[in-house]
Amino acid sequence: PAIPGYKVKKKDEANVAIQNVLTHLKFDVKERGMVVTFGGDLCAVSGIGSSAAQVVSLARGLGLATSLPLSDDEINAAGYEGEKGYHGTPSGIDNTASTFGGLLKFQRTDGDPIFTKKKISNPIRIVYASTGITASTIQVVADVRALKEANPEWFDGLMGRYLKILEQGETAVDTGDMELLGKMMDENHVLCQELTITCKESEDLVLAARQAGALGAKMTGTGRGGLVIALTPTVEIQNKVESALKNLAPQVWKTSFA
Repeated sequence: PAIPGYKVKKKDEANVAIQNVLTHLKFDVKERGMVVTFGGDLCAVSGIGSSAAQVVSLARGLGLATSLPLSDDEINAAGYEGEKGYHGTPSGIDNTASTFGGLLKFQRTDGDPIFTKKKISNPIRIVYASTGITASTIQVVADVRALKEANPEWFDGLMGRYLKILEQGETAVDTGDMELLGKMMDENHVLCQELTITCKESEDLVLAARQAGALGAKMTGTGRGGLVIALTPTVEIQNKVESALKNLAPQVWKTSFA
């Protein structure tokens, strides 16, 4: 499943991503043909990580179909190469989440990334909604890089604020403090506004979610479209936020994890 227009707009990037995985795994379709069908219930929409899900599942599927003994780390590495087709210079967070699952703390480094699985003390209930806009990650990343290069001191200051938000957000997850986690989501969204990666549609959804009782709400993913995610403390408020967002968004989903 996908939002309207997503697969058409992403087709060229998808072709590059698929070829990247094949090349990385040294799989030559001229020597051995194959038919690949992608399926599942994850809706392809900007911000959900569907590109990572695609390339990671391709790598894992190739390993199973050809009896190639791939470890999770090798699958993750192939997924990272695939993500370059969609993102140009991916952080690695999406393919890592797709490969290993769970709630992760992820840190990019000059070498291999550092990631740890987090344990959740209280259930986390979320609602996420699509703006209906499919943005180009490559273009948005390039624009943010240009801002950074034009004003490095401003960008360093923003990153300092982000690290403080991250620290408090991790504490909130560890202690089950959903109110603090929601507040950090709101503050993170402010940083996204300053990075110029929000849009009117995402701002309207964030405001509606908060007004309906969400503890916090923010854009997620590439930005300038894509998704908004809202944190809800109870099933009742989760349903209320879902109803409120359905009045504005073309697609709305809800889930929870513990």
